[in-house]
Amino acid sequence: MIDGLNPALILIFGALLVPLFPQPWRTAYVIALPLVSMLQLVLHPYGSFAEVPLYEMTLETFRLDGLSFVFGLIFHIAAVLGVIYALHDDDPVHPTAGLLYAGSAIGAAFAGDLVTLFVYWELTAASSVFLIWARRTESAFKAGMRYLIIQIGSGVILLAGLVLHYNESGSITFAAMDLDTVGGKLIFLAFGIKCAFPFLHNWLQDTYPEATASGTVLLSAFTTKLAVYALARGYAGTDMLIWIGAAMTAFPIFYAVIENDLRRVLAYSLNNQLGFMVVGIGIGTQLSINGAAAHAFCHILYKALLFMSMGAVLLRAGTCKGSELGGLYKSMPFTTVCCIIGAASISAFPLFSGFVSKSMIVSAVAYEHLTVVWLMLIFASAGVFHHSGIKIPYFAFFAHDSGIRCEEAPLSMRIAMGITAALCIGIGVFPGLLYAILPYPVDYVPYTTAHVITQLQLLMYSALAFTVMMVWKIYPPELRSVVLDTDWFYRRLLARTVPPALDAVFDRVYHAQAYALTTTIVAVKRAGSAFARSALARDNQSTNMVTWAVLALAVSIAWGMRG
Repeated sequence: MIDGLNPALILIFGALLVPLFPQPWRTAYVIALPLVSMLQLVLHPYGSFAEVPLYEMTLETFRLDGLSFVFGLIFHIAAVLGVIYALHDDDPVHPTAGLLYAGSAIGAAFAGDLVTLFVYWELTAASSVFLIWARRTESAFKAGMRYLIIQIGSGVILLAGLVLHYNESGSITFAAMDLDTVGGKLIFLAFGIKCAFPFLHNWLQDTYPEATASGTVLLSAFTTKLAVYALARGYAGTDMLIWIGAAMTAFPIFYAVIENDLRRVLAYSLNNQLGFMVVGIGIGTQLSINGAAAHAFCHILYKALLFMSMGAVLLRAGTCKGSELGGLYKSMPFTTVCCIIGAASISAFPLFSGFVSKSMIVSAVAYEHLTVVWLMLIFASAGVFHHSGIKIPYFAFFAHDSGIRCEEAPLSMRIAMGITAALCIGIGVFPGLLYAILPYPVDYVPYTTAHVITQLQLLMYSALAFTVMMVWKIYPPELRSVVLDTDWFYRRLLARTVPPALDAVFDRVYHAQAYALTTTIVAVKRAGSAFARSALARDNQSTNMVTWAVLALAVSIAWGMRG
């Protein structure tokens, strides 16, 4: 252990060397790199380190405490599993971008100030897009561009927020903030975009299914969970988050039930699970924050396992459409078992990881007597069992026999899936191991008679409902289709309904787009310089410049989303 060395830097600088290693040395290197970084994290004591003076400010680039440790540890585990899963692919783009992405997310989790957070925030966007483009299809390239615009836009809003926050508070410390100030609102919005709040969520379902099989596994682990961490750090106890989170748990269910692409079903399911964490953060008690952190930890594992199994199906069968799959358990028995374990975990079956984390959040809601929210979470729990617990394994591996006969997943995929499945069961059987690393002391017992029986009743009734709908043929069939979501308003409605006269205006906007982006960059650069001199806080002209920069980027985003 090197005192004060940020583990994120080991991954970030180490990732840049990956292309220089020939096989088989590259395989050993990409596995060893996150393990070394994780060892540095585990052995390092809590505290603030690596303080960097910058003009009149001091950046706290490495802050390690109970909350950041949990997220730093699971990010490392996800990085290790992700690189192992992708070892069958000789393309150096994936391990390079993947480790750089993981290092950026870990660096953001360890940021003690908003400036450092902003730097890592943008680096996660810039590095992760290559996991989408690595699929090398036209649709992946377009989805990657939309993803990049939204993620960079989130960063610009964060920058504007931190400048205004500094103006209002005189501090850049990344700590508890409120929504009473403009800066606080903008930072909240930036976190909300990355967390896929309702109406800001489409980038998730749009891009994750377009990434490579290996890329989606890593994408599911870092971006949204970094946002969850940021909300827990900055806005714990904000009442608005309770209702935002409750809405997030409920609305994706309807989309997931009718969606045919099983990786897109998992993307909607991811939205649903994020909602539980957001609710926990909004409540803000020690139990609920512990529950949110624990659920983020477990969710990264079981969601990665589900995406791994669907990635294996995509690799071997060539499709993830539910209408084209079925009967794969005959060809891919190991993948089938791993998928079922992931499905049991996300459905919160007793003895699986989801049960010991989700029950903490649901209990915290009950303790606060939030009856409506509690009912919404119960409905969402039944819904997630429907679309992730039953639909995914049923239509991929069972249902009708599609006639597809293929090889089992490659060895590296099976090793990664096996380890992840073991972790899902291990946490479910021995929850104390997870509870011991949570931010606050845990005085909670998940395996009480009431918890177990209530959860089993919920799951059994949900399974019964699915069976009845299938027997009576009223369950939405798996069909080749396009599911309309809120992105339709700006990607289709806007493009088709704008009259020719106004279209000319948009053409002007299009031609001015490069100018707008240039203006944005220049404005942010000037604002950053002024901010560094600590004069921006009192300079209304610069503040306005940042505001116009954000608006200019918003216009660019609106145009970029069309088509």
